[in-house]
Amino acid sequence: MKLTGAQIVVETLIEQGVTDVFGYPGGQVLNLYDAIYEAGDRINHILTAHEQGAAHAADGYSRATGKVGVVIATSGPGATNLVTGIATAMLDSVPMVAITGNVPQDLIGRDSFQEIDITGITLPITKHNYFIHDVNKLADKIREAFRIAKSGRPGPVLIDIPKDIQTAVGEYEPRPVDPPFPQREPSRARIAEAAALIDSRSRPFIHIGGGVIGSKTEELVLELADKIDAVIGCSLMGLSAIPTDHPRFLGMQGMHGHYASSVASNDADLIIAIGTRFSDRATGNKAKFAQRAKIIHIDADFAEISKNITANVGVCGDISVALREIIDAVHEANHMDWMDHVEDLRDKEASFIVDEPGVLTPLKVMNTINKYKTAYTPVATDVGQHQMWAAQYIKFQRPRKMISSGGLGTMGFGMGAAIGAAVGTGEHAVLVTGDGSFGMNLNELCTAVTYRVPLTIVLINNGVLGMVRQWQTLFFNHHYADTNLERKTDFVKLADAFGADGVVAKTPEEFEEAFERSMRSDGVTLIDCRIDKDEFVLPMLPPGGAIDDIITVKKGE
Repeated sequence: MKLTGAQIVVETLIEQGVTDVFGYPGGQVLNLYDAIYEAGDRINHILTAHEQGAAHAADGYSRATGKVGVVIATSGPGATNLVTGIATAMLDSVPMVAITGNVPQDLIGRDSFQEIDITGITLPITKHNYFIHDVNKLADKIREAFRIAKSGRPGPVLIDIPKDIQTAVGEYEPRPVDPPFPQREPSRARIAEAAALIDSRSRPFIHIGGGVIGSKTEELVLELADKIDAVIGCSLMGLSAIPTDHPRFLGMQGMHGHYASSVASNDADLIIAIGTRFSDRATGNKAKFAQRAKIIHIDADFAEISKNITANVGVCGDISVALREIIDAVHEANHMDWMDHVEDLRDKEASFIVDEPGVLTPLKVMNTINKYKTAYTPVATDVGQHQMWAAQYIKFQRPRKMISSGGLGTMGFGMGAAIGAAVGTGEHAVLVTGDGSFGMNLNELCTAVTYRVPLTIVLINNGVLGMVRQWQTLFFNHHYADTNLERKTDFVKLADAFGADGVVAKTPEEFEEAFERSMRSDGVTLIDCRIDKDEFVLPMLPPGGAIDDIITVKKGE
């Protein structure tokens, strides 16, 4: 059938199973938005306050659902406003398709109004990108973009469509959705080496990342752990893959990870890393990381094998196939001494947790969230101390419920991501944020209120840039350079101005009452939680430090 390029875009999105898109209109996508308007009964568009918020919403939508998130922006500043959101998705391997408009092709290269080379700008932060020259190739390029975004190690793809392509008429015929590209088959020789190494060790530790969630191999990880009697830790991106209360799960490891998880990783004689890149935040000083351990690294991306930590055995390819074959190849084991040691570490970790009675602390906030959220509640965070407290204390029962920026560490990510997660799942979402991060994208409150997104915003308000202040306390002689915010913002009045409910919580009782009430609401509630500015996130591995340098009690006062 004959359609305009703009109509081809919309029809191909619908063909790919897209039901929701996020974006902001402008001059070079008016034709595309007109096509979206005409197809409004088949595709839902969420208008955000800013293109960055739209990109984060598409990202959060994808993380929470496993679907490819879609964001649309116009040329020039509209396109460049997507850059931080695209980079966030790239570093956390999130499948997303960004569609931008551009000036007509005969104006390209002439410094036309709102012209920008967005494919050039985003080349380092996308899996692939396209500049469309031919309307008759448009549908196939969009199909290919979706296939690339969700294949192997997922990631964002950008499609730049000049205005003349949107107005041109071309052929379109619907097609079935292509499956992801076939993954590399793991080497049988490497599988055999991995199995032999596992059988030879007595203190196994499984370290998982976001690749386990992306490959849907959570149950296989547990099956392997049960068979070889291993414990499990994770990176920030691996949170929610394994139920928090599972007896084999020790929690997040690394700079602000759980003591038992970080020390067990150091004490292990075997680390099986699955779908993770050994970030510096997970390992600390790489030269001193797990010196007694042999390393097996399983990943879909060959570039990650031995990139940060040298693997004794690298297994590249389909993670589900690799795990299934390793499970079948290894012998069942029982490591009682190792499990006793891990239990001692758990007991020691518990002794570090001190919570002052009657005071609203991060631990009390997170425990209250645990009390009232469900197994299906998506929890989004921004970046900072609040993010680490959420990672340490919030309990997850199902995958894809922790929505957080790991690789790029994007302050301002949470508000858009929470909206996307709520839209994608249909569940009441929780955003854990800080007064620093929230200030970066609080304009998206209007989006949440306008679309009546069921959302509770837990604002950890200490009046400072808490994580930076903690570093300044510990390592910079209390030189609090530009980290005392001293802002006069009244967040309750702000919430009211946007059309949301707002409340201040200064005590544990006030917070519990407000949070419980908010979770019964179908609208937006902001809870301004007042905590002490000198609350620390502990444990902490100092920058460049090793496990012997771990800080477990507050210092520097």
